[in-house]
Amino acid sequence: MRVIARDGEHEVEIQRSRFLCTVARVFDVDDAYAVISRVRKAGPNANHHCFAMRIGDPETGELTARSNDDGEPSGTAGVPMLEVLTRRELTDVVAIVSRWFGGIKLGAGGLVRAYSGVLAETLDIVGELRRVRHRELLLALPHDRAGRLEHQLRNSPYRLQEVEYGADVTFTVAVTEDAVADFKTWLAEHTGTTVDVIDAGPRDLYLP
Repeated sequence: MRVIARDGEHEVEIQRSRFLCTVARVFDVDDAYAVISRVRKAGPNANHHCFAMRIGDPETGELTARSNDDGEPSGTAGVPMLEVLTRRELTDVVAIVSRWFGGIKLGAGGLVRAYSGVLAETLDIVGELRRVRHRELLLALPHDRAGRLEHQLRNSPYRLQEVEYGADVTFTVAVTEDAVADFKTWLAEHTGTTVDVIDAGPRDLYLP
C-alpha cells in the first residue's frame, strides 16, 4: 500500500479564489474526521471544506473510500479529489481542500480542475512511501556470538530494528510475511545452530 510521506499543506489562487489543500496520514475513519474537524475550525470563514479519504485495513485488505463536496456542485470537488487518491493508489490518507470564493465562478470543469489540481500538487510536495506489512521477530544470543550476527544482519536483506543488551543480546528483526521461512533458514546457516525465534506480531514499515 502507498501512503503519503508526511502531512502537509499547499495553497493556490485561481480566479481570485483561494484553495488550501491539507493532507494527513490517518489510521481509521475517526482519525480522518478529526482532521477534517480541525481544518474546519482553523478556517471558519471558508466557503467550502471539501474532502476525500482512502483508508485500508492491512488485516482484511478492505478499503474505505469517502468524499464530500460540501456545498460545491455535485461531483466537482470531493469526487475528483478521491479520483486523484485512487489513481495514485494511496491509502491511510485524508485530503481537505478549503475554498475561499473570490467572486468569479469557475464552472463545473474549472472546479474539477482546481480541486484535483491543488491536491495533486500537494501530494507531489509531501511525497509518497510504501506501507509494507512485516513480522517482528525476536531472537537472543550470548554476548560472545552476538557481535558477528549483528554485523551479518546489518548486511543482510532483513531489517534489524533494535539491539537490546541484557543477560543475552536480543535482536528485533522485521521480516516481510512471505520471507519468514527464508529468514529462519538464513539464521540457521549464519549461526551454525538453531536459534529460537519469537514472533512478536505484525509491524508496518514505511519504505521509499
